[in-house]
Amino acid sequence: MSDRFIGADDPAYEAKVLMISVAARMAGMHPQTLRQYDRLGLVQPGRAAGGGRRYSVRDVVLLREVQRLSQDDGINLAGVKRIIGLERLLEQAQQRVARLEEELDAAYRRIAELESLARFPGSDLVPANRTSTALVVWRPRRNPER
Repeated sequence: MSDRFIGADDPAYEAKVLMISVAARMAGMHPQTLRQYDRLGLVQPGRAAGGGRRYSVRDVVLLREVQRLSQDDGINLAGVKRIIGLERLLEQAQQRVARLEEELDAAYRRIAELESLARFPGSDLVPANRTSTALVVWRPRRNPER
């Protein structure tokens, strides 16, 4: 195994390849604790063909965070589960905002490109017909019941 650190952007960070004994040792916990956390839905390991649990480096980081929140901060496991869920929602929202910002930047670049190709830069992309002299007269209806 390499001595290099596996960062969150490394595909190996998400790979569910660690057996429960290895993940427990890395997290500084007993394997039974990992089984309990799985039953409570705090961590969702993958499954091997034989049904054994498989953890990723990300799962180990999460296990350490569960331990820190419960032991150091005194938060019960239901509270820890809620915190983890909210952090996941926040992460998803941040990813969505980043994608939308990229799309918006691309749209602005496209508008700038189209404006540079226009006959009269700075004018409307779609010329508006402004020669109309139409007049609309509005008369209120009279109430026949009065």
